[in-house]
Amino acid sequence: MEQSKRLKQIQKQVFLLGFFKIPMLWFVRPKVISIDENECVVKIRLRRRTRNHVRSMYFGAMAVGADLSAGLHTFYFAGKDQNRMHFVFKSMACEFLKRAESDVRFISREGDKIKATVEKARESGERQNQEVMVEGVDNENEVVATFKMVVSVKFK
Repeated sequence: MEQSKRLKQIQKQVFLLGFFKIPMLWFVRPKVISIDENECVVKIRLRRRTRNHVRSMYFGAMAVGADLSAGLHTFYFAGKDQNRMHFVFKSMACEFLKRAESDVRFISREGDKIKATVEKARESGERQNQEVMVEGVDNENEVVATFKMVVSVKFK
């Protein structure tokens, strides 16, 4: 029951972040499916706002999903220090394996790496970089895209 309450709280924070700070999040309307120590799953529906001219998910919408999946994990491990933490994505490399013609779930299974990076940045006070992988999976559980991203974390 506690996990469900936490998930609703995170979903509300994502909505508010999109509404006030990052309009692209509000426009795409991602949904947080699950988040724990190891894995974060975010879903983006294929609809008019996220579709391209060939009726598959637009590259920009997929980038939002990958960004949010890895980014939420970073906030998850920052805990009460979220207001002191600054993080950005330093780079992103994408490989699109197949057209995403359905809703896509973005899965980050790099919780251990992200946690270690956040702790190292907290202890050292210096910016820390970590490469993480995110997979985009369609409704048929086929990987449609992979994202290699470098998250950069620093505490003020």
